Amino acid sequence: MSSQPEPHIVYRYVSHLVKDTFALVLAGGRGSRLHELTEWRAKPAVYFGGKYRIIDFPLSNCVNSGIRRIGVLTQYKSHSLIRHLVRGWSHFKKELGEFVEILPASQRFSEEWYQGTADAVYQNMDIIRAEKPKYVLILSGDHIYRQDYRDMLLHHVESGADMTVSCMEVPVAEAAGAFGVMTVDDDMRIVRFDEKPEHPSEIPGQPGMTLASMGNYIFNTEFLEEVLTRDGKNPDSEHDFGKNIIPAIIKSHNVIAYPFRNPETNKLAYWRDVGSLDAFWEANMELISPTPELNLYDPNWPVWTYQVHLPPAKFVFNDDDRRGMAVDSTVSGGCIISGSRLNKTLLFSNVRVHSYSTIDETVILPEVVVHRNCRIRRAIIDRGCEIPAGTVIGYDSEQDKNNGFRITSKGIVLVTREMLGQQGGYA
Repeated sequence: MSSQPEPHIVYRYVSHLVKDTFALVLAGGRGSRLHELTEWRAKPAVYFGGKYRIIDFPLSNCVNSGIRRIGVLTQYKSHSLIRHLVRGWSHFKKELGEFVEILPASQRFSEEWYQGTADAVYQNMDIIRAEKPKYVLILSGDHIYRQDYRDMLLHHVESGADMTVSCMEVPVAEAAGAFGVMTVDDDMRIVRFDEKPEHPSEIPGQPGMTLASMGNYIFNTEFLEEVLTRDGKNPDSEHDFGKNIIPAIIKSHNVIAYPFRNPETNKLAYWRDVGSLDAFWEANMELISPTPELNLYDPNWPVWTYQVHLPPAKFVFNDDDRRGMAVDSTVSGGCIISGSRLNKTLLFSNVRVHSYSTIDETVILPEVVVHRNCRIRRAIIDRGCEIPAGTVIGYDSEQDKNNGFRITSKGIVLVTREMLGQQGGYA
């Protein structure tokens, strides 16, 4: 006779766990390595994947996991982020125990704005307390991934953890100076945590690999309030989970690492930190491959967002020298490709490409107009840009620099309205 519980019993148990969970999404980050792309918007409000914003991914993960009490903590240049949340995520019913609430820095516990990730949560402890959750799920609002938080929550409870840290197995060279790195014992208990070390520790038995924090945590609520209150009174603390909270509690409490893997294959799961222009461009380019690792077409795990009602994309003219076409590309609603060729390119909504232009390996954000006879390759074109007729981008780095465009170490060219001498402020 099997000792395993019946599936329906497990389902009911997990359903109770998610109902006892309150999620907080940290969405106040500036994203300085994205340079001018975050000049008018917070990093979680940056566009991604043709019709989404980055914030949609952790929020969709919550909803698809059954966690429907969600707070979004905002701070840096949050207007476009708040506008997106109000338009796309305000349809939940508080009466049914579900909501997405915006929690801007409002100096409830001090005269300061949010001083760090831990302080941002601490300043909202009264709101958390009012919801009476048993568990608090704290999420980074600026990564692209799909994760069922129910698995992590079940692991947290069954392991008896005070805190669980979701982590990824990444190459040491990739993690160096970029991620918080943890060392664990045989039971996956964290025994050491280093914030962005130059020489990360390797995973035993996996040379060249290290455990990197995803910035996602689960706390027992009472324990969370206890540690944040103590940290809030420490004048020497930077009030950051990675730098201060985790190192302070790993010796005295049960802090567990939860490796995030693909539940179907048990291999490394898809997760992208699109915090640099190169990483942003590469992650968008991955989506136009025939079988992308991130499947946006999965009806069982939809990515929710806000988008205005738009007509279908349109391709016009079929002359030999003036054919509207797109190959190995993704084209969103409201776009019109008029007598130009797109190759390995991703267009967001309401883009207009006029005749005799060629665009290769480029990410074009909403409401861009590309006039006639332009040649563009390996570029990111920010929202609302109007590319003058005959413009060449991505073919001559010296000319691109002279034009005031930003060029990354891998040769990707960023173009914004200000660089074109046009009025900015499009977020």
